[in-house]
Amino acid sequence: MADPSTLTLDADVLVLGGGPAGTWAAIAAAEAGAKVVLADKGYVGTSGATAPSNTGAWYLPPDPGRREAVIAQRWPGTLGLADRGWMECVMELSWRRIDQLADSGYPFPVDEAGRPYRANLRGPDYMRFMRQLVGRAGVRILDHAPGLELLLDGDGRVAGAAGRRRNSGEIWRVHSGAVVIATGGCAFLSRALGCNVLTGDGLLMAAEAGADLSGMEFSSVYGLAPLGSAVTKGLPFFWASFTHEDGTPVETQGDRAGTVAGALVQGRPVYAVLDRADEALRGWLRKSQPNCFLPFDRAGIDPFTQRFPVNLRLEGTVRGTGGIRLTGEDCATLVPGLYAAGDAATREDIGGANTGAGGPNASWAIATGALAGQGRHASPGGRRGGTGGASRLERRGSAPADVKPLASLPTRWSAPPRRRCFRSTATTTAAGRGSTPRSPCWTGCGGRCATARRGPAATRSGRARPPR
Repeated sequence: MADPSTLTLDADVLVLGGGPAGTWAAIAAAEAGAKVVLADKGYVGTSGATAPSNTGAWYLPPDPGRREAVIAQRWPGTLGLADRGWMECVMELSWRRIDQLADSGYPFPVDEAGRPYRANLRGPDYMRFMRQLVGRAGVRILDHAPGLELLLDGDGRVAGAAGRRRNSGEIWRVHSGAVVIATGGCAFLSRALGCNVLTGDGLLMAAEAGADLSGMEFSSVYGLAPLGSAVTKGLPFFWASFTHEDGTPVETQGDRAGTVAGALVQGRPVYAVLDRADEALRGWLRKSQPNCFLPFDRAGIDPFTQRFPVNLRLEGTVRGTGGIRLTGEDCATLVPGLYAAGDAATREDIGGANTGAGGPNASWAIATGALAGQGRHASPGGRRGGTGGASRLERRGSAPADVKPLASLPTRWSAPPRRRCFRSTATTTAAGRGSTPRSPCWTGCGGRCATARRGPAATRSGRARPPR
């Protein structure tokens, strides 16, 4: 008999994470007739990186020429590590599911002619609407209920998960036929906007169960932000001029974050002004990216005419590439019964050695969420662990009594650009001594890392093939 302080549930599919990938996975599984539980460490609809942001998306009608043009434009940046089939698949599924959003009543913005513009998703509205769709689908939602460990059956198959409800302290256990990890990426506690809950816990649970991580060397991605701000939206900086403190220009050469990182690690502050945007564009930016301008408005700064200091915030795999390696077209992993979607899954298949940026990343979340949810494991009455058929993973050692000192290690070690943006054996050692690196900017700032130079064969073996 279960302890009265434990909530025990049965489901066909358990989804961990309530962002775009998790909500799409839950909806797709429910559409397939599955009984679904969705657990999130925050509140589904407001938690994660998308909820406080605006994001673009790949919304491309089925025009082969147009889609191929987008792939051709992005292909050089992948260094050959992406997969064209996956890119086409993500475009197709993103287009279908965004149309589904419109058919369900999502209020897309319209242009001057009254035509809906579906390539932009306003985070607060989008995630609030996704929560409504999840509820309509009959999914059981567990808010403020982080998953802490996966459960395995006697055959080593993932058969559910267990966690704790933060508000009440109640333990929860869900026994399920499959688990979809959609817990987001890992921002290494950098305090970038919306990333406070993106601590890589899903990646850890998957690795403990035997899943592989892939592309983690491509996680050194930084977002530009006004100094002291957590807002790392990069779009306005396309129209920025950068200068040093003395007013001399900073030549970004198409790699803004990398150039800024190079100056900052040398102790040279960098300033920006969005003076390349004309009046019409300024109005559009304020309308389409309102949260980007809140820090300026609060400080009494006109970013279009006044210089402001900038800094970098590490966004890790939230904007970078790495994550859980997928082994099947249904977003399966190496562990039977375990699936991954969104930022928790490696995006090498669409981004290669580089970031996918907002639009492709948002579409990857939509597509992989739907694929992970609608797979064969989502059939109603599918294999479940049952209350007596699932057990905890065996762990060696014990957890420390005080985890706070450990929690600060990722930020101290991973966040400084000196260590992550210019990484090699020599420069990492040098960074520990406090000297300035001289190597070219690494991975997240241009994709020029050693792993990328090894070529496609070194990284792509065993990768999932896209659905046809």
